Amino acid sequence: MRKETVIIHGGMDRDPHTGASGVPQYLSSTYHQEDVLDHQGYDYARSGNPTREALEKAVAGLEGGAGASAFASGIAAVAAAFILLRPGDHILLPRAVYGGTYRLLNTIFARWGLGHDFVDFTDPDAVRRAVTPATRVLFLETPSNPLLKIIDLRAMVAIARERDLMTMADNTFASPWLQRPLELGFDLVLHSATKFLNGHSDVLGGLAVARTPELAERIYFIQNAMGAVLGVSDSWLVLRGLRTLAVRMEASQKSAQTLAETLSTWPQIRKVYYPGLPRHPGRDIHFSQASGAGAVISFELADKESARNFLRRVRLPLVGVSLGGVESILSYPATMSHAAMPEAERRAQGVTDGLIRLSVGLESPDDLLEDFRQALAGE
Repeated sequence: MRKETVIIHGGMDRDPHTGASGVPQYLSSTYHQEDVLDHQGYDYARSGNPTREALEKAVAGLEGGAGASAFASGIAAVAAAFILLRPGDHILLPRAVYGGTYRLLNTIFARWGLGHDFVDFTDPDAVRRAVTPATRVLFLETPSNPLLKIIDLRAMVAIARERDLMTMADNTFASPWLQRPLELGFDLVLHSATKFLNGHSDVLGGLAVARTPELAERIYFIQNAMGAVLGVSDSWLVLRGLRTLAVRMEASQKSAQTLAETLSTWPQIRKVYYPGLPRHPGRDIHFSQASGAGAVISFELADKESARNFLRRVRLPLVGVSLGGVESILSYPATMSHAAMPEAERRAQGVTDGLIRLSVGLESPDDLLEDFRQALAGE
């Protein structure tokens, strides 16, 4: 099936018992066992739930994976991926990485004995030189948060195969509608389901999708053993949101292109970061591995005070944490997504005090531009 059809009919598109058009919320925490010596199907909700399983099958199908596990948050899915490793192992990551991943590695997993280094992943040779005998994983996100840096997925797979490494990609920004790293050879794809997969800013969740059955089983073991599973109601909400992923992403990225092109011409804005712009670094690489530029833009104002005044004056978008909703959301990375990062490191990565990230929703781009114009003018 083509991906538009998979979005609607992948996983379980109707209840097998009643024929209902959507999988219901199975709220049971336990299940009757016909034979206590030979468990069949479901037994306890932490180990498996029909609603959560429907979501996992749907997302695995969209990503082209062998299996998926749904977690209570995106960072819980990332933590499960890191738990595949052992103390003393080493991970390479790009310098531009989500602040929550940075915090997880520099606190909890640092105490656990997992080593890591940050490298410029836009330079494959730099990545190759940084591999050590202890390196086990290349972990990346592309486009990256918040500067939309582009990493060549095929080049990373080539390095991983040379050095016998595992590859993991956070695919939250692109979503499986636009980009499928597993099809390019990646081993594991991670998502904050809170974002584009759900699309309505009413769920907290995460997913890990594995390329092989063996890796899918290892992730499932961690999910079951640790118990950080996605709840039934949240699973149902992500399933519902997933059905409109294609139309939402197409509409939002069309508006994002208009906004990026227009904002690039405004004198108050020093720089716009968006893969759809002709001069965006790595643009050709991005469009060789993704079918669209996405719905996230970042732009830079003069300084902290300019950014603060702009965010106080806008009327239409939400100003807050997160992205991927039907409503546009403006975020201030310095105190939101990258607040856990030391100031010196944040600035070294290009996350300045004037940087603003915009997740483009489904409003009219003309209305958003009018709002931005009045906010910049201080009217």
